[in-house]
Amino acid sequence: QVQLVESGGGLVQAGGSLRLSCAASRSIFSINTMGWYRQAPGKQRELVAALISGIHTKYADSVKGRFTISRDNAKNTVYLQMNSLKPEDTAVYYCNAVLSATQVQWGQGTQVTVSS
Repeated sequence: QVQLVESGGGLVQAGGSLRLSCAASRSIFSINTMGWYRQAPGKQRELVAALISGIHTKYADSVKGRFTISRDNAKNTVYLQMNSLKPEDTAVYYCNAVLSATQVQWGQGTQVTVSS
């Protein structure tokens, strides 16, 4: 098991930047896949970015070129750098960790609001 705590959300104007952090309660060295999802009001939760094997990245088309996912194993933390933010990026952002084929751990979420 691992607990995940997101931080870094807030209110920002369009065109601005935020960096989200996802702090894990234990070492994430052995966790192969970690990612960020988001859920806007009235919409399904969607994948934003994933980091696989610490090397391979996957991004939603809507954030490619603007968002960057990274991890720092020494700090047990995964980051999501978000640049050139748009109002449509407004959502609750969740961190997740794939612990096994049947077990996925989620954080509690952090709100990101982008004003136009």
